[in-house]
Amino acid sequence: ILLILTLLKMNLEIIHGELQEIKQLTLLSAKKALTMSDASLLTRLNKSHLYKLVCAKKIPYYKSQGGKLTYFEKAELEAWQLMHRVSTTDEIEAKAQTYCIGNKKGGKK
Repeated sequence: ILLILTLLKMNLEIIHGELQEIKQLTLLSAKKALTMSDASLLTRLNKSHLYKLVCAKKIPYYKSQGGKLTYFEKAELEAWQLMHRVSTTDEIEAKAQTYCIGNKKGGKK
């Protein structure tokens, strides 16, 4: 019985954690301007990595009027996440065929 109670407690803690995350993400969906913590939750990048990206100016961000706080626009952050699309094999093959057809060497075209 003690083992069952321990397992139930662990499951409840996991469920509680997942509910907290769902609650945070739900609240996040209504926001336009995100704090560093919000951005970390949305992107699943830790704050340290986000700070490095901000310092290197590799991510779009805004500073508060005093310059102490960093904010992100949710739409820009989502667009930034989707910037580095990887082409499918079919797309790469189609580009290669187009290139080869248009760039024949020697002979008559």
